[in-house]
Amino acid sequence: MELAKNLMIILITGILTENFILCKFYGICPFLGVSKTFSGAAGMGLAVTFVMVGATAVTYPIYYGILVPLNITYLNTICFILIIASFVQVVEMVLKKFVPPLYKALGVYLPLITTNCAVLGVTIINIESEYSFIEALTNAFAGGLGFLLVMIIFSGVRGRIEKCNVPAALSGTPITLIAASITSLSFVGFGGIVDGIFGG
Repeated sequence: MELAKNLMIILITGILTENFILCKFYGICPFLGVSKTFSGAAGMGLAVTFVMVGATAVTYPIYYGILVPLNITYLNTICFILIIASFVQVVEMVLKKFVPPLYKALGVYLPLITTNCAVLGVTIINIESEYSFIEALTNAFAGGLGFLLVMIIFSGVRGRIEKCNVPAALSGTPITLIAASITSLSFVGFGGIVDGIFGG
């Protein structure tokens, strides 16, 4: 029962109250670059979710099974980056083979998942938070869902902006950043949801 409660808290926290993009500001590059269309945003969100969960599933046992026993935990960042890069290559090959339109839509941002600090961040947060394996996978999944949610929401926001008469001084990047900041503020409202549901 306690585990189920912890998993629900991790899930809600990862998606809403500590969203990687809007609260931690991880993964801003693909957030601003690929959120122009719904298909690109959804594709990137799903790809990042898959890589987050997959990378966590591999990095966690490697950390506790190899790095900790050998007392070389200081190599965790390098090790995690190599694992993430491998997963990105797998995702890239699968998309290129089975979903060519999405592969073209993601373009240069697909290889950039390798350097997406949201993916690396979730693997390190799992270790620093001393999560169990199940909790770590849940945190990675929640982080990915939160990433996907924000990408889809912001693609809709940007679609509406394109139909508006934006002043010339604010067109392009400035209005995109303003919209991103307002979207970020909207998630502040979820701040007390965990305490409200689970009573602290």
